[in-house]
Amino acid sequence: MLAVLFYDVVVALHVMAILIAFGVIFTYPVAVPWMVRNKPEYVAALHAFQARIGQRVIAPAGGIALLLGIYLASDRHYWSQVWVTVPLVILLVLLAVGGAWIGKTEERLETLARRDIGEGAGTLSSEYHDVLRTWSLVAYSSCVLVLIAVFFMVAKP
Repeated sequence: MLAVLFYDVVVALHVMAILIAFGVIFTYPVAVPWMVRNKPEYVAALHAFQARIGQRVIAPAGGIALLLGIYLASDRHYWSQVWVTVPLVILLVLLAVGGAWIGKTEERLETLARRDIGEGAGTLSSEYHDVLRTWSLVAYSSCVLVLIAVFFMVAKP
């Protein structure tokens, strides 16, 4: 007889929610620089897509992961464990920074790219590149934070 505990189902759903929420951000270090270099006329659409993904995929799936994680930690009384606290703080930071800054910056990048390409210059302005540099630092740091959180959840140091 195959037996699956409810707790194990919630663990699987929690992992799935994290994968859905943050999997896409690992494509950004490849996709964004390539698009800026090779297809600047499509960069505005890329940033619009990123902002929409943040609102419609990352935030909801991250919220679900948070709720499932709260259940898991509460059910097994794991709140005092470092391997719970560190990923929890990381998830809260990612969701807060994503909602308060990353999404708004992606919208700004979209606006700048539309302006720059729309003016017929065919190139992206130094203002666009300045904002992109800051966004890249934060967005790519988010990738590292997700990896740190996964390490803590799996290795349980």
